[in-house]
Amino acid sequence: MLSFVNDYSEGAHPAVLQRLIDTNMEQLPGYGRDRYCSSAARKIAEACSCPQAQVFFMAGGTQTNQTIVSCILKPWQGLVAADTGHVNVHEAGAIEAVDHKVLTVEGDRGKIRPDTLDSYLEGFYADGNHEQMVFPGMVYISHPTEYGTLYTRQELEQLSDICHRYEIPLYLDGARLGYGLVAPGTDVDLDDIAALCDIFYIGGTKVGALCGEAVVFPKGDAPEHMSTMIKRRGALLAKGRLLGIQFDALFTDDLYKRISRNAIDTATMIKEALRERGYQIYMDSPTNQTFVRLDNRKMEELAEHVAFDFWERSDADHTIIRFATSWATSIEDTKALIDLL
Repeated sequence: MLSFVNDYSEGAHPAVLQRLIDTNMEQLPGYGRDRYCSSAARKIAEACSCPQAQVFFMAGGTQTNQTIVSCILKPWQGLVAADTGHVNVHEAGAIEAVDHKVLTVEGDRGKIRPDTLDSYLEGFYADGNHEQMVFPGMVYISHPTEYGTLYTRQELEQLSDICHRYEIPLYLDGARLGYGLVAPGTDVDLDDIAALCDIFYIGGTKVGALCGEAVVFPKGDAPEHMSTMIKRRGALLAKGRLLGIQFDALFTDDLYKRISRNAIDTATMIKEALRERGYQIYMDSPTNQTFVRLDNRKMEELAEHVAFDFWERSDADHTIIRFATSWATSIEDTKALIDLL
């Protein structure tokens, strides 16, 4: 059975795993107070060109989003997100579980358009009854989005300007950030994200780590007692070294970006094969996720040989499925999938 179901099926990149083995018997302080966490935080700050940045390591993406929201938002505020945003669709109500509402706006291929956000915020404050409503307190975007699409630098600049005008932070979910940074045609790098977003996280779980995400406050303005809040939300590992060592490896010799390119190369092979064979690509993604519309009968036949992700029903006879590649996807498996197609 070939597996293209997600980008975290494998364990960790060998270089990351080797660092964990090499440091396994060291006795280190807990809860992220070890030297590897400090080293990783310095390397990430350098990669973002913001030496003043504060970096915190958390166990997973959902815990990260929930923790950030609970630390930043006031009780009367909600989180603005695209209707397709991960926090709205695939996090099992984690935001609502900390007593905040996800305030959705219509997405455009997974993205929040600047004019959509501007119109939403303007309309909220123009409503004479807004004091009785949930206030927009933060804007959530993901890069890449849930559809594998990317923001341009101009779009990030516009979103950032709107957020600053309304004095609310712009928060970027970077669960697949590595794949976005190396995608062909992108004009957004870590420096841009650090300059234009108030908070963002660098995904490790889906980009070469066993687990873990690195949250960055580029301006060094993390909330008071941030580590305590991370602990309170269950996102702080006693063996914090496990996250620090992994990110220290990923941000040594540009490993994070280097291993991400494999996902783009293999996804490109799949997309080209689909087009050559006349398949209908549902969403043209420049990153590691490929969405295709299949006849249900053909989908069932393919499922006998390939694990892929159900995305959504297209109509009674067709389904949108997703093929996801990763840093670990082999050329051999990619060619085998193409042969099946």
